[in-house]
Amino acid sequence: MPVLPGSNREIRLLRRPAGLPTRENFELVTTPLPVTKDGEALIRNRWFLLSASLRMMIAQGAEDVKGVPFPALREGDTLGGEALGEVVSAPAGSGLAPGDLVLHFQGWREYAAVPAAQCRKIHEGLPDPVAHLGHGWTAYAALTRGVQIRPGDTVFVSSGASAIGSMAGQIARLLGAGRVIGSTSSREKAARLVSELGYDAAVYRGARSIAEQLAEAAPEGLDVFLDNVGGEQLQAGIANAREGARVLIVGSLSGQLASHGAGRTSPVELDSIQLLLKRITIRGYSADDDADVQAEWTRRFSDWLRSGAIRFPHAIIAGLDRAPEALEQVMRGDYLGAAIVKL
Repeated sequence: MPVLPGSNREIRLLRRPAGLPTRENFELVTTPLPVTKDGEALIRNRWFLLSASLRMMIAQGAEDVKGVPFPALREGDTLGGEALGEVVSAPAGSGLAPGDLVLHFQGWREYAAVPAAQCRKIHEGLPDPVAHLGHGWTAYAALTRGVQIRPGDTVFVSSGASAIGSMAGQIARLLGAGRVIGSTSSREKAARLVSELGYDAAVYRGARSIAEQLAEAAPEGLDVFLDNVGGEQLQAGIANAREGARVLIVGSLSGQLASHGAGRTSPVELDSIQLLLKRITIRGYSADDDADVQAEWTRRFSDWLRSGAIRFPHAIIAGLDRAPEALEQVMRGDYLGAAIVKL
């Protein structure tokens, strides 16, 4: 066993934010090294993913809600999130061994005591292990299980620069889409969607409505809409849908990034006449419902990466102490793709 430090650092919730969180809502704390219980593995975290969904766990008024996979955190609790770490020790018969890389959900700390059953060992295959923290598998599951891309489909991906959206546009193209359109928060990021990620067109929040921009980008209408946002963008997608369009809702950033509330609701008004006349199908989807797709995705992702057919857009933030500021930047939409903290 390697020599272990005598202490551990972690980020805790100092006070619940009334609106969007800032670095002042968190504190960096030094604690004793975690002591494992029966059935637990000690993991040295190497990287963890920053996600806007953390807002749902920490905001004032946040409580556990049935169906919401994020437990509400109290002031003084250590933050949580998806992490990739190295096994230091593991219980006998767990299938884990020192040196294994595993995915788990106790990020925001240097060391974690994690039930072995909640660790998913990753295998070689991807050129960079950090790519396992990307949300490409979520996008892939959505576009192969939640809704199937048909050759020539016009596909709209809201929040096309997000961790999911930056992969979804590329995947839709590889699955046979004829035209792929993304939305984002600025003119600059819209240009990057087209120049770096292969989107045919991009719309952005600005002087004109998303619906007007979409009508120009997809004059013949949308066949598939992968929605990460809700709100105005869901309305715009419905308004520009073709007959028989399929809408898959995988996120609700309009609620998570709202300046008020707990981020756990995302109300929107839809025109039911449009849904009826166009025979539009709307479905909520979680990739967790098709967990078996991860192995398939890893194989295809590896092949696509090695051939240069796909990119993994991400930013690496060095140091646990920089994580609160980086989360604030995630909430502002400063990054293209996944934001990952390296410890």
